[in-house]
Amino acid sequence: MDKNALLIITTAPDDTNAELIANTLVEQGLAACVNILPGMRSIYKWQGKLERGHEQLLLIKAQQSGYSAIEKQIEALHPYELPEIIAVSIDAGLPAYLDWIGGRMPTESQ
Repeated sequence: MDKNALLIITTAPDDTNAELIANTLVEQGLAACVNILPGMRSIYKWQGKLERGHEQLLLIKAQQSGYSAIEKQIEALHPYELPEIIAVSIDAGLPAYLDWIGGRMPTESQ
């Protein structure tokens, strides 16, 4: 079982930006999978002002070794001045799935 898996969370302002980020990360082999959850509402303070907006939530499954490249890619593609990028270590999960995140395809017997 791969113990180096990460769940990286970011948001995007719309479908176009969410798809661009997701497609780029997966196509470049930086992420095994990106889930896009539409319709999220966000309420936050930015530069002293209360803001409200609709966003897309991206759940990115990747290896820890690729985190720096993922962070740089999100920053390069993201329209926000300060994009949310949070990485959480995955300590447990279905071993075959975690291996898949690590780039190893499970065998048919698993």
